[in-house]
Amino acid sequence: MSLSGIASTALSGMRAQTMRVGAIANNIANTSTPGYARLNTSLTSVVSGGVQAVVSPTTSDVDPATELTDLIEAEQSYKANAVVFETGADIWEMLMSIKRDYHARI
Repeated sequence: MSLSGIASTALSGMRAQTMRVGAIANNIANTSTPGYARLNTSLTSVVSGGVQAVVSPTTSDVDPATELTDLIEAEQSYKANAVVFETGADIWEMLMSIKRDYHARI
């Protein structure tokens, strides 16, 4: 996988987790709202690499413990994708430095 592919995959993961956190926040905000349909976020892999999030209503009630557990999981997943993205950026920077040093010598 190329460095741009790594960055793209990591960004898609961060976007998906951002959508997931938005759905969780909506669920928590509407815990006591009569007739509210809990939002669920489904993550699916994309053929070209990465992940896609789809938010849809469910028939289940909002359980604050489940929402907080999901929030912790989303946070950890976001952080992991951010580390991958930053590592790819660091590798890119190192390659550019090597290239500059090489061209300065010739």
